[in-house]
Amino acid sequence: MRIEFDEAKRAATINARGLDMARAEEVFAGATLTVEDDRQDYGEVRYITIGFLDEAMVVLVWTRRDDVHRIISMRRANERERRLYGPRF
Repeated sequence: MRIEFDEAKRAATINARGLDMARAEEVFAGATLTVEDDRQDYGEVRYITIGFLDEAMVVLVWTRRDDVHRIISMRRANERERRLYGPRF
């Protein structure tokens, strides 16, 4: 699996959240829960994946472009998400 992301957004995410989009492949390599994000029309199919990075639950928003997973955002799961999805892992 190939991962790509916007370098400026990666830097902003590292600075604001301490998470590196370059490590998204590690999230996908473990146990995950993925759903299509159909809350609105983004002009492309987007997915939300919940998984783990360094034992912390994280949320990735991404889209598939050919054989590449393009990461749109990465953040730590909030308390509600941890409570709701944590037992599924």
